[in-house]
Amino acid sequence: MTHPLVKAAVAGALSAGVVGLVTAAPEPTPTYKAEKCYAIAKAGKNDCQTNTSACAGTSKRDNQTDAWIYVPAGSCSKIVGGSLKKA
Repeated sequence: MTHPLVKAAVAGALSAGVVGLVTAAPEPTPTYKAEKCYAIAKAGKNDCQTNTSACAGTSKRDNQTDAWIYVPAGSCSKIVGGSLKKA
């Protein structure tokens, strides 16, 4: 028979893990001088919010115009389709 304290500890650990998964991660901050570049992210690879979502990794399609990723400063305008402004 399992001790009630062991059962309670396991249940607490499992519920803490679930709560941790639900908490939204903060916006990633690059360690280099960067700019937000719109309309170049692959589906599910955006760095943060879109018009319809508040989380990273939630863009629905490639090159979604309101999804962005960080790129090195000065490089967005050199990427075909890249824009510094949300469309």
